Amino acid sequence: MTAPTNGMPAFINGKAGTAGDARTALSGNPAFHVRELSPDELAPAIVSAIDAGATRVLVAGGDGTIAMAAAALRSRNDACELAILRGGTLNHFATDLGIPADAAAALGIAVHGTARPADAGMVNDRLFLNTSSVGAYVRFVKMREYLEPRFGYRIATFIATLRLLFRLRSLAVELEVDGHRRIYRTPLVFIGVGERELQLPTLGNRIPDGKRGLHVMVVRGRSSARLLAIALNAMARGLKTVSRTPELDSFIVDRCTITLRHRSAVAVDGEVAAMDTPLEYSLARDAIRVVRP
Repeated sequence: MTAPTNGMPAFINGKAGTAGDARTALSGNPAFHVRELSPDELAPAIVSAIDAGATRVLVAGGDGTIAMAAAALRSRNDACELAILRGGTLNHFATDLGIPADAAAALGIAVHGTARPADAGMVNDRLFLNTSSVGAYVRFVKMREYLEPRFGYRIATFIATLRLLFRLRSLAVELEVDGHRRIYRTPLVFIGVGERELQLPTLGNRIPDGKRGLHVMVVRGRSSARLLAIALNAMARGLKTVSRTPELDSFIVDRCTITLRHRSAVAVDGEVAAMDTPLEYSLARDAIRVVRP
């Protein structure tokens, strides 16, 4: 790894949940050349740094920010490595890779750690590193984002869960997996990068050293969706209070297609985007190189 003489380019998402902590951790550190930017400015700035010769960049932000950075790096064909400083409300990808929450330790890894390949998922033309879903979870995220500025993350999560419990709607979904078409009436389809846990209280968590692929889970029935909503709330709040597991159909594949009746809102790494149907999901093996312990 080499870096420009004025330090490794380091980018802070100024809108991230803990941007101030990242700013403090990087302040005065000569190993990094720090820029704090808005989310819209991040990807072009990263691409510019790569074009200027950077072979490793540090990005401080949550899962959505890191996914955005990964897409920018992938557009330059593995010309640059990605180092991560946790800076968001949720940091599932960094946690899965073993990147510590302690900022000083994470920055030491950013400078001295080894970069190794990491898989990603694609839905249509958008990259994601953790999960994507359609259905109930999308409405859950929208409601939580609406409430979070007034109530904070945890209370907003709780209120959004309660509203979801009483407003569940099922989608007509046509799922094509390994050449076989399956028709569902389901409140939720969940897709994770890498094999995921199928039992509570760790439902949906990535399995360390699990199978590679896209793990597709389809919730069967409204009662299962209600259970899943309760589980989402419990996991978001750090609780382990749900003992029953929703009924799921589960597949691990390299690609699949989800056909809906209309253009749909899709959750991608905790953010929501409108996408045209069909939704074409595929696994991007070794999509980026990430610095880790």
